[in-house]
Amino acid sequence: MTGRALTGHGLTGRALTEVAPGVWTATAEIWTSLTTVIVAADGSSLVVDPGISVAELRGLGREVVARGWAVAAGFATHPHWDHVLWDAALGESPRWATPSAVGYAREHRTHNLTESAGATPGLDESLLGLLTPLPDGAAEVPWTGPRAVVVPHEGHCPGHAGLVLPAAGVLLAGDMLSDLEVPLLDLRSADPIGDYRAGLDGLEAAAAEHGARVLVPGHGHVGDAAELARRLRVDRAYLDDLDADRPSPDPRLATDWIAVEHARHVAWRRAR
Repeated sequence: MTGRALTGHGLTGRALTEVAPGVWTATAEIWTSLTTVIVAADGSSLVVDPGISVAELRGLGREVVARGWAVAAGFATHPHWDHVLWDAALGESPRWATPSAVGYAREHRTHNLTESAGATPGLDESLLGLLTPLPDGAAEVPWTGPRAVVVPHEGHCPGHAGLVLPAAGVLLAGDMLSDLEVPLLDLRSADPIGDYRAGLDGLEAAAAEHGARVLVPGHGHVGDAAELARRLRVDRAYLDDLDADRPSPDPRLATDWIAVEHARHVAWRRAR
């Protein structure tokens, strides 16, 4: 990764960092949430998981304009509220997501509105979760910039998808492969652990197929190929311990809210 950081013109303190050629990230003020902007040679841009607060969303829109870029499309890696936000400053381009993610966002719109209002008041509610389903059979995001290969799976929540950018060698993992969070399971699924394992397998296979050398999670820190391998290893170890009802030594459990989620996982495992 290049690691080149530039202070934004209007990014409200968030620096954009070029982690690979044409791939820029910015970190939100809460939850170490990462926004990614993929920029084509002509300045057209694909914005992935654009931010959380009103200031961040509008600042990102101003930054795109100041740099001479233009938002051509958006992408939501999954339908949880903090990944389906938008602002008029980012334009009216389609915001793609998997069909099942779009359905989930529509079904849970009231919940997402409530959650977002409590955490980041002042958002444009009319734009929350306003997603467009990928065309049937689409293997890539339909835009004119660099290829963005979609890696759909059901780990973490319905309709989750990673993206691989073959030209830049980047894997965008959504809410997977975080250095700060253990695997967070969808306990409403028929097979939460199996779904998550399949998601990890799919991301690993896509990264290997397309030569991904940079990992960008939805929450946490950007890593290299060695870090990708490490996170795959520790996430699988966490799942193995949970499935076997063994105590987990994972250091990420020291964070209070992660420990609470882990306790929910353990209670589910023992009740099944």
